[in-house]
Amino acid sequence: MNKSSKNKYLVTISVIGHTNVGKTSLMRTLLRDAEFGEVKNESATTRHVAAVNILDKHGKVLIGLHDTPGLEDATGVMDFLQDHTDGRADGVERLQVFLQAVASSDPRLSEDFSQEAKVIRSLIAADIAMYVIDAREPVLSKYKDELAVLASSGTPVLPVFNFIKGNEENMATWREMLSRRALHVTHAFDTVAFDFEGEMALWQNLATLSMDHQSLITLRHERQETWQDMAEVGTAIIADFLVNVASFSKKIEENEDPAPTLSAMQTAVRQSEDIMQSKLLHLYQFYHAHIDDDEVSILGKEQDLFDGELLTRYGIRTAGGSVTGMVIGAGIDMATLGASLGLGTALGGVLGGLLPNTSTIRDKAMGVQTLTIDDATLTLLATRAQHLHHTLRHRGHASLHAIKSDATDTALPWQTGKLPNALKKARARPHYSSLEGRYEDNMSLRQELSDRLSVLLLDHLQTKLANPT
Repeated sequence: MNKSSKNKYLVTISVIGHTNVGKTSLMRTLLRDAEFGEVKNESATTRHVAAVNILDKHGKVLIGLHDTPGLEDATGVMDFLQDHTDGRADGVERLQVFLQAVASSDPRLSEDFSQEAKVIRSLIAADIAMYVIDAREPVLSKYKDELAVLASSGTPVLPVFNFIKGNEENMATWREMLSRRALHVTHAFDTVAFDFEGEMALWQNLATLSMDHQSLITLRHERQETWQDMAEVGTAIIADFLVNVASFSKKIEENEDPAPTLSAMQTAVRQSEDIMQSKLLHLYQFYHAHIDDDEVSILGKEQDLFDGELLTRYGIRTAGGSVTGMVIGAGIDMATLGASLGLGTALGGVLGGLLPNTSTIRDKAMGVQTLTIDDATLTLLATRAQHLHHTLRHRGHASLHAIKSDATDTALPWQTGKLPNALKKARARPHYSSLEGRYEDNMSLRQELSDRLSVLLLDHLQTKLANPT
């Protein structure tokens, strides 16, 4: 039977460690909740034990996670245990003497140990303890004392390394010290640079330490299913956005200045990209994407979406076949027989005589032209969206850094100049677009083309972006 509960579906895990090693950050990432607790780059942030449950898909409690304050004075605890408890008693009995001394304000205590008492109570009650280690830190005597306190509790302990990048030498020293204390199984899990497979391995390691391992195995299985579902949902969000933009068009008189219309189309496309990005952020539970009231912005907006130089940086060819920033989209869209124009050229006032007069037979008879978003711009939007999706799948919920949308080193989702058929067909269906109305309007009309495009985008996300060559 578990120490924490008779409920066979509940395993209680206490997250323990020195101040500022990333305990709350670990909790945020495992809970997929960027707003759990308080995370700052300063010490002694968590003051109380914060408990939260992880539920299965049916709403039953699988795991109880307890975030504890920093175990600041483990050396003082060990001094008290050595000086004022029976060395022949077991570890829990000795810790109970310490807890009673704290509760009664025993004069033998030289300091205020109320925070350490909270940690120890949580530790004794837990089924498993995760001991979080800042891999940047060397092995110090205070950490050895912390491990001695953990060993006294009788609770199985899994050491978890945080901030692992570039700290392999420290981790090797830590592992040697831990093995001398019979802690041979450790885990490396960075709470900033998230690795899903690393999380799955973490749950598996915890399951080996648990008397009720089925709850952890169930959680692991459900997380795997959810992760794949999120990839598919995120891809569907991007695909619908791209079809929406591709089907967006405006008709103008044959001799009318296109600049005002194109400017309005630019604004509509930018706004729709913002909506798509927000949907992705909410999908991965970066709800408000801010820390301490400072918004985490999607960077890169200072570089205009429709700037020819930006297309050049991405290596995206324009309709003329150049990647050197020449006039965008001065070609003819064969899917609609209408003019397909890059929007950046209009604001520069360079369209003028370059605006093609070719249009559908009906439009030509009526003296109108159709303006659409060109292939290069659609490719740029797709690349940025895919990069954001990939970034969110590798971002820990403890990250304090801005999300960058600059994806110039990201593989394009299709060969430049090879727009997918789904987007070409969308051009011939202007009634599919809702960029000038509510974003979600006409989604059912776009569904078939979005589904076709999703297959391509999902393969790109899971192969070329997940395993770049």
